[in-house]
Amino acid sequence: MLNERARAILNYIRTFQRDKGYPPTIREIGEAFEIASTNGVRYHLNILEKEGYLSRKSKISRGTTSVIDGIPVLGRVAAGQPILAEESYEGTLEPGTLFGNTSGLFALRVRGDSMTGAGIMPGDYVIVRHQESANAGDIVVALIGDEATVKYYRPQPDQIELVAANPAYEPIAVKPGIEFRLLGTVRGVIRTVGN
Repeated sequence: MLNERARAILNYIRTFQRDKGYPPTIREIGEAFEIASTNGVRYHLNILEKEGYLSRKSKISRGTTSVIDGIPVLGRVAAGQPILAEESYEGTLEPGTLFGNTSGLFALRVRGDSMTGAGIMPGDYVIVRHQESANAGDIVVALIGDEATVKYYRPQPDQIELVAANPAYEPIAVKPGIEFRLLGTVRGVIRTVGN
């Protein structure tokens, strides 16, 4: 059972993650709760992790993420012709069911409209599997210098092209000598609608 402080920290992490698209650092948690020692923060994070509320990756400054609870799947709805509305429990929608092994997964909030043709809209969350290689045509998150972008991956003999899914954007040509790294491949998109 969680103590009041651990519950407050969990709520803070979930709110921070929802609002900013990435989790807080240990120092940010410490500042928010006036905990001077990073070990003091780790104590509460260890409790939350042991109880299954958090997943933590060591050696990553923003490696603390709240575990998403499963969402019940209660049937089907038509997006074309209407069908009979019938509620029938079909299980739960859980990250492991959708993406397989969830280790190495992280989410990023999308800014901009360069991937709208691939169904990735501004404000969406892309679910990314951390890996340093990709196949031609994969949607990837890449780091060019210190800026991250989500694009189609198109390796060429003399350069790598990062191609948008919006004709308003030119491909980004990454030539040898440019600081470049793949952060991972996009495995899915999460979008909320309304308030």
